Amino acid sequence: MKNLKKSQLLLIAVLAIVVVVFVAYRVTVRPPADDLAPEARVAAILEKGGCIDCHSANPELPFYADVPVAGKMVMKDIEDGYRAFDIEPFVEALKNGETPHPVDVAKIEKVATDRRMPVAKYYLVHWGSQITDSKCDIITDWAAAYRTAYYGDGLVGKLAGEPVRPILPATDINEAKAELGFALYHDTRLSVDNTVSCASCHGLDTGGVDNHQYSHGVEDRLGGVNAPTVYNAVYNFVQFWDGRAATLAEQAAGPPLNPVEMASTSFAEIIAKLSADANYVAKFARLYPGEGITEASITNAIEEFERTLTTPNSRFDKWLLGDSNAITAQELEGYELFKEYNCATCHVGPNLGGLSYELMGLRNHYFEARGMELTEEDNGRFKQTNNERDRHRFKTPGLRNIELTWPYYHDGTRLTMDDAVRDMALYQCDVKLKDGETEAIVAFLRTLTGEYNGELLTNPNEYGVIVTHDDEHDHDHHHE
Repeated sequence: MKNLKKSQLLLIAVLAIVVVVFVAYRVTVRPPADDLAPEARVAAILEKGGCIDCHSANPELPFYADVPVAGKMVMKDIEDGYRAFDIEPFVEALKNGETPHPVDVAKIEKVATDRRMPVAKYYLVHWGSQITDSKCDIITDWAAAYRTAYYGDGLVGKLAGEPVRPILPATDINEAKAELGFALYHDTRLSVDNTVSCASCHGLDTGGVDNHQYSHGVEDRLGGVNAPTVYNAVYNFVQFWDGRAATLAEQAAGPPLNPVEMASTSFAEIIAKLSADANYVAKFARLYPGEGITEASITNAIEEFERTLTTPNSRFDKWLLGDSNAITAQELEGYELFKEYNCATCHVGPNLGGLSYELMGLRNHYFEARGMELTEEDNGRFKQTNNERDRHRFKTPGLRNIELTWPYYHDGTRLTMDDAVRDMALYQCDVKLKDGETEAIVAFLRTLTGEYNGELLTNPNEYGVIVTHDDEHDHDHHHE
């Protein structure tokens, strides 16, 4: 009888401990109060979740960071976390009533939806950090409302929360300046020997690129990076793979003086040539009174023209805007896979990219596997900042009209979308796509081809084949 009482007491004590632990757990994982503003609730979830403990340049280390084995694991998690994502700007924006970055929003939303963070070894020590269904709902509801307000593009219902947005027709264009910019864009007099124009590397009838691995400048000088498309470049937050130009006008000022591309010695040289053209003199005088032909007016006109290079009315845009029959079941499956495998955490917005710098080889080492000697261009953003974290980070390319813009990646090493998609999943997400998954994602990407001036974009070059100079001589489509 005595032993029975002891066992009963032990059982009661164990049950009491379980109840206390359960209640404590329920209290600690409780979502932020309903009376807080939505952005404040999101910030509270992230702070309580300890996200900033790993995704920050200067995290506060826990007491066990000095413990030999545990400390090594902690430092590795911090290193990997910050390498993948710096969360501080996002949290600070929420707390200060500022508008957070759409790429940050997409990343936070996806992690919450997948319950990937925090990892179990963290929340087992830090009770209350775990993402629950209610916390996830708070984040996803806020993200959908954020996108509706941020983009203002007319998406409704469930589609209003999509990370990918439709392209809307260009507005507020100064047509006269754009017409002048079109002429300058195709004018070979911007180059030292009058042989190369902007259109030489960014042909408007070849997807805004030249389909070379590396572009050829004056005297056939070879560049060191794949030319990105000029279409929809207006949506990029910076220009060039390394982000060295903040605006389209700054970008336009680069190639004319680049010794490999157009190789002019100065804008004074270019201005002298253009000033000998009475038609240019008259147009600049009318459109830029008191200024005339200057570096600033030349690049401003080119910028105004490039602002017109948007490609709305793709089949996927039509689907986003409510036409459920605009894409097939396979293409929709591809879009869902595109989101499932994290592609839509970096390739967001109207251009499906161009809004952030991302590390090439986030999950698997791309440059080791590539088997090519590293070049200066492989350093990416590091070229401009000398910040080691920026090494191999590049401005994400936009994916609009991607079926026309091969070869792919900054180094032009992938000739087909199948190869580019399959390898991007491996190196960025550590995902080995099945053949059917690759086919579906590529099918989705083909729905992103849009219209320019009311005509569907096409490319007369053979898909997946790098253009040679012999091909260009056969059909010189670059100098229009």
